[in-house]
Amino acid sequence: MNKTGLVDAVATQAELLKQDAKKAVESLFETISNTLANEEKIQLIEFETFEVRERAARPDRNLQTGKGMIIPGSKVPTFKPEKRIKNSC
Repeated sequence: MNKTGLVDAVATQAELLKQDAKKAVESLFETISNTLANEEKIQLIEFETFEVRERAARPDRNLQTGKGMIIPGSKVPTFKPEKRIKNSC
């Protein structure tokens, strides 16, 4: 399902106009993005958890030159579905 499909499903399920459903979906995505940008955790009980985790630096190799290099650590957003969601798939 893409964003348009999600908007259509929300509009149908919540009995909203598509433009109102689109505003709601876009607002949700923006809120999640802003919260993760502030490195805050989002926990939706019985659904999922979004959080920012620290990825450690790791060694790698440049395939063109064969030289070793270190890939620096970074922060990455993660998604962890709750057990009920995970088991339904």
